[in-house]
Amino acid sequence: MGDDERVDEVPVDDERVADERAGEERVDDVHDDDDAAAAPVRDRATRWRLVLGAPAEEGLGGVALDADDARRDAVLRELYGEGGGAGRRGGLGGSSPRVARWLGDIRAYFPSSVVQVMQEDAMTRLGLRELLLEPEMMAAVQPDLDLVTTLVGLGRVVPEHSRETARRVVRTVTDQLEERLRARTVQAVTGALDRSARTHRPRPGDVDWGATIAANLRHYLPEHRTVVPERLVGHARRTTQVQRDVVLLVDQSGSMAESVVYSSVFGAVLASMRSVATRLVVFDTEVVDLTDAMDDPVDVLFGVQLGGGTDIRRALAYAQGLVERPTETVLVLISDLYEGGIAEEMVARAAALVRSGVTVVALLALSDSGAPSYDHRHAAALAEVGVPAFACTPDLFPDLMAAAIERRDIGQWAAAQGIVTTHADG
Repeated sequence: MGDDERVDEVPVDDERVADERAGEERVDDVHDDDDAAAAPVRDRATRWRLVLGAPAEEGLGGVALDADDARRDAVLRELYGEGGGAGRRGGLGGSSPRVARWLGDIRAYFPSSVVQVMQEDAMTRLGLRELLLEPEMMAAVQPDLDLVTTLVGLGRVVPEHSRETARRVVRTVTDQLEERLRARTVQAVTGALDRSARTHRPRPGDVDWGATIAANLRHYLPEHRTVVPERLVGHARRTTQVQRDVVLLVDQSGSMAESVVYSSVFGAVLASMRSVATRLVVFDTEVVDLTDAMDDPVDVLFGVQLGGGTDIRRALAYAQGLVERPTETVLVLISDLYEGGIAEEMVARAAALVRSGVTVVALLALSDSGAPSYDHRHAAALAEVGVPAFACTPDLFPDLMAAAIERRDIGQWAAAQGIVTTHADG
């Protein structure tokens, strides 16, 4: 009898299988992930045994687990239980030391991709979110983006004795994100500023000879093997003055947690560039200017308070007061557009900014989490007054900023990236 037939005979609880989110796909990852601390699970029957638990052992032909697989089974059982009832949970309870040991076990016996998912499940099933208020818990978990958004959500609830540990966990992740995104952002923004400053009457030291030759190839003289340039292409004299003003206006409602994290990282990168003057403003029903803390994403994240209502109109009104050079200003509104204030006034504020010459973009999400939930009616209303609305991944954000700095058509840029924007008709 084959393995699949044996599995069909096992009288296991269907809910266990449905709840077993560390299922076959995750265990399969052990084969592929080089950072797994233990040897990969050996065969299909063993994988099914780990997925289904001890009740499946007989039906699978008496699968014998080796020592490492037995530990994997134990940590899965403590989180997901052993089947047999709708309300049954793992056996860790609320014991902080035991949970800390369990967190160490999953890091030892599973690859990081599986650990992150199991930690997320433990937030709900084991009450880990509350236990994270203790420093020994935060020291035991594997830092990742989901954990950071959880800590940011806890916000001011984190007690003073745990706050420094929480900051270290958050800094580990924001440092990783900044390392991943900094070079691309600086390169894209600097290149856009240089292109915007291009002139056809450059000084000798500012001539871009490659661009000049390309622009004058029709004037090539074969007999002299040279190009006679009709016009020079180059950059205006470089300056240390600010060339663009950028305002990041970030919705800090609970659904925007991942976007807040990425916004804080991009804010820090942009703040390090002398040619760009960047303001970082977060809002719910109140507006908080975090520009002074922007060079440190950790300070920004512990300065926000996720949750509460949303008053985009009020935030746009504040942003209007920051604009001194409209045609040199890029305003990025990062929000799902679920407006709690007066929607007509929100749209009117956005329209006034566009009319004044400000480049305004509405990002429905700045994250890798897929299609966001957002207010389609408000997105369409903004599109009608010239504010494109769409979701953007962090890896595309640098190119978006470059397009905005060069005052290109953002809708055309988005279409070229395969991004679907909201149209005025919804």
